[in-house]
Amino acid sequence: MTRADAAETRRSIGDPRDTGPGTWRAGIRRAIRIGSRPGPWKRGPVLAATALLLGLCMLLHARIPNRIGNLGSLTETVLPWFGLFVPLLLAGALWRRSASAVVALLLPVLVWLQLYGDLLSDKSHPGGDLTVAGHNVGANNSDPAGTARDLAAAGADVLALEEITPQAKPLYEKELAKAYPHHTVLGTVGLWSKLPLSDTRPVDIQTDYGPLAETKPVDIKMADTRALRTTVATEQGPLAVYVAHLGSARVNPSAGFWTDSRDRNARALGKAIAAERNERVVLLGDLNGTTEDRAFAGLTSQLRSTQAVAGNGFGFSWPARFPVVRIDQILVRGVKPESSWTLPATGSDHLPVAAAIRW
Repeated sequence: MTRADAAETRRSIGDPRDTGPGTWRAGIRRAIRIGSRPGPWKRGPVLAATALLLGLCMLLHARIPNRIGNLGSLTETVLPWFGLFVPLLLAGALWRRSASAVVALLLPVLVWLQLYGDLLSDKSHPGGDLTVAGHNVGANNSDPAGTARDLAAAGADVLALEEITPQAKPLYEKELAKAYPHHTVLGTVGLWSKLPLSDTRPVDIQTDYGPLAETKPVDIKMADTRALRTTVATEQGPLAVYVAHLGSARVNPSAGFWTDSRDRNARALGKAIAAERNERVVLLGDLNGTTEDRAFAGLTSQLRSTQAVAGNGFGFSWPARFPVVRIDQILVRGVKPESSWTLPATGSDHLPVAAAIRW
C-alpha cells in the first residue's frame, strides 16, 4: 500500500492521527451514519426510561403527593441531589452505546439547570447596612463557651441562637456580653444584638398542641418556648426580627418522612409573620427543612431566602461534618440581601449561617 492509499484509508475511518481538513468532515459523516442506524436507538430502553422518569420527577415535584409517607416533601428536601443521577446514567448510556438514553438525559439536565443553575454562580455583593447571623448551637454542644467566642469573632450585628439549654445559657451570656450589650432569651431561643431591642415577646408556634396543652403551667410553657419576636432599633428604622426553631423531621420505615410538628409550627409562624405590621422583617432559625419544601409555602410566599438571592452556592448547613441540606435559614422581607454565607463549624452539628442586608 502506498502512502497516499494509507492516508486515504485513515481519512475514511476517522484515524485520529490524520489532521487534514477532511478529518472533521469524515467524523461528522461517520457520526451521522452511526446515528442513522437503528441499533443505537434500540439499545438501553431501561436507561432512557429512567432518564425520562428522573426529569419528570424534578419537573413535576410539586405534583408528587404527600399522602403516602410525605413523599412529596421528602423529594423536595433532597431535590438538588437528583442531579447526581445524571452522570451515572450518562456513563451507562455510553457503555451501552445507547443514543436514545443520551438524548433522554437532556430532560433532567435542562430541568436541573432551570431549578438550580443560578445557584452555581456567586450572586453576592460587598457591603450592607446590617449583618445578621443564626446558629443552632446544639443541645449536646460540648464547648458552648468556645462556640460563643467563635460567633462573637464573626462580627455579626445581630446574632440568633437556637437550642439553648439552661446549663449553657449562662456561658453564652457571659461570652457574648462584651460584643453584644443587648440580648434576650426566651426558652430555648435567644437574640444578641449590638443595637437596642424592644417589644420582645414569645411567638406561639403551637409547640404544645392538643387537649392537654391548656393545662400546662405557664412557667413550663415559657421554658419550652421555641420562637420569639423582637424589634431591633437600626439607623434606618425599626427591624422586626423573628427567631425560631421548628419541630424535627424524621425518616423511619413506619411513618416515612414524619414532619407533623414541624409543619404545624411552620403554619403558625407563617400566620404570625403575616400579621406583622413592620414592613421590614428578618427570620433567623433552624426550620428543619429546605425552602423548596411545600410545607414552608406560608413563609416563602412572604419572605425571600438570602441564600437564594445573594448567596454563592447552595449554602448547605447540616450536618456540620458533611453538609447536604440547608435547614438553617435567613428569610427576609422589606430589605435587600447583599450576600449570604455559612460560617466555620463550631461544637454544634449545624453550621452557622450569616447574611448582609441593605435598606
